[in-house]
Amino acid sequence: MADQKIFAGPRIRRIRNAKGLTQTAMAEGLGISPSYLNLIERNQRPLTVQLILRLASVYKVDPHELQGEARGSISALKEVFGDPLLSGELPGDQELIELAEAAPNASAAMIKLFRAYREQAERLSDLSELLAREGRSTALSGARLPVDEVHEIFERRPNHFSALEEEAEAFTALLDPGDDLFGALKAWLRREYGIVVKVLPVATMPNWRRRYDRHSQRLFLSERLSPFDQLREVAMEACLIRMTVAVAGEIQSLKLTTDEARRLARFELGRYAAHALMMPYQAFHSAAVRARYDVDVLRSRFGVSFEQAANRLTMLQRPGAQGVPFFMLEVDNAGNRFRKAGSQGFPQSRFGGGCPKLPVHAAFTLPGQILVEAVEMPDGAEFLCIARTLEGPQGSFSERPRRTALLLACDIGFRDEIVYGAALPGPAASGKAGQGHAPATPVGPACRLCERIGCLARAEPPVTRPLGLDEMVTGLSAFDFQ
Repeated sequence: MADQKIFAGPRIRRIRNAKGLTQTAMAEGLGISPSYLNLIERNQRPLTVQLILRLASVYKVDPHELQGEARGSISALKEVFGDPLLSGELPGDQELIELAEAAPNASAAMIKLFRAYREQAERLSDLSELLAREGRSTALSGARLPVDEVHEIFERRPNHFSALEEEAEAFTALLDPGDDLFGALKAWLRREYGIVVKVLPVATMPNWRRRYDRHSQRLFLSERLSPFDQLREVAMEACLIRMTVAVAGEIQSLKLTTDEARRLARFELGRYAAHALMMPYQAFHSAAVRARYDVDVLRSRFGVSFEQAANRLTMLQRPGAQGVPFFMLEVDNAGNRFRKAGSQGFPQSRFGGGCPKLPVHAAFTLPGQILVEAVEMPDGAEFLCIARTLEGPQGSFSERPRRTALLLACDIGFRDEIVYGAALPGPAASGKAGQGHAPATPVGPACRLCERIGCLARAEPPVTRPLGLDEMVTGLSAFDFQ
C-alpha cells in the first residue's frame, strides 16, 4: 500500500486553484516543499498514499476525486475524433486521457462544440431533404466516410445494373447448373482457377464469413452461414472473378471519390451479381408475376433466403420487363438503418423510412411472421408495406443471435398485383384514401421532418415548427410545438 503511486498533477492544480491557494501555502499545509509540489503538479512526481491521506485530512479532498475523474469524457472525445472531418487526426487512448486530465474545461468545450456542429449538420441535412421534396436541389454536404458515400449513391440510383444482368445470364448459360448451382460453381472454380471451396468450423474460422487463401487456392466459408448465404458467398467470388471488366465499368460510372469507396462498391456490385446469378432475371420475373410477388413462394422456387428473394424484387427494372417497383429498408432492433435500395432508387423524399410507427419495428415482436400494413404519409401518399425479421449467421450457445428486420414496400396502387394486398382490411381500391378501404396508418418521413400533431411515437420535435412552451397545456406527444 505504501508503494502505491498515482500521477494526478492536473487534478491537484485544479483543487489548489479552487481553494485559492498558492503552491507555497498548499505545500506548507501538506508538509512538503513548494518545489516538490510543483513537480507533482507537472506529473513529474507521484502522489503517494501518505500524500492522499494528508490531502483528505487537511483540505477535505475526497480520495476518489484524485483517481480517474476524466474517464467519463474519454468516450465523448473518441466520438469527436471519430468524425470523418478528423479521421486523419485520431489520437491514441493515452493522448486522449492526457488531454482530458490536463485540460478538462477545454475538453468539455470541445465536446460541446462538436455536438453543436453535429446538430447543425443534421439540421442542414434535414433542410436539404425538405428542399429536395420541393424539387429544389442543394449542394449541402459534409465530411463523409467512404461507406456513407457508397450507400448514398446506391440508395439514390435505381437498383438495376443492366451490364451485370447480361453477364449473369451468360454465366448461367455457361454453367448450365440445373438444380445444383452450388455444385456447378464449385466445379467451375476448381476447373478454371484451381480454387477449392471448403466449409470450416467456427473454432477454425471464428471471425470471418468467407476467406480466400491465395497461396493454397482455397475459398473458406464459415459453417455459421446458412446454405443460402454459403451459396451467395461462392457466387460473389465467382462473379467478381468472371465479371471483372463489367464490375469495373459500373464502378467507374458511379464516380466515387476514394479508393476505399470503390472497394466497397465492388463488394456491393459483387452481391448484386450473385443475386442475378442465383435468380436469373427472366425466370425470376416470370415467377414473381405468376406468384403475385409472394416472397415465400419465390424463395422456395429458387432455393434462396427470404432476404435474398426480397432484395431481388427491387432489381426488376429491365426495359420491357419491369416488375412492381419495390423498395426495401433493413434495420436492427436499435433502429439503425443500414441498407436501403429501390427499383427506382429509395424514395427518401417521399417515404423517408425513419418513422418509428413503420411495421418494420413491430416485426421484432413477432419474429418470423410477415406483417402487412398500409401507411399514409403527411402529403397523402400511401404505401403497401411488408415487414419480417431476418436471422443472421448462427452463433454458439453463448452468443446472442443477430436479428434484423426487412421492410419491402411499394406504392399502394399496386396492391391488386401483389398477394399481400389481400391482407389489407377493406376491399381493393384504386389506392386513394376514402375510396373503399380502411384508413392507412399515419406515418411520417422522420420525426424531425414530420408535423403530425399529437403523435404518441414522436421522438424529436420538427425542425420546421417552433416548440410550444405553454405551461397550462401539455399535449400527448413528448414534444409540443406550435
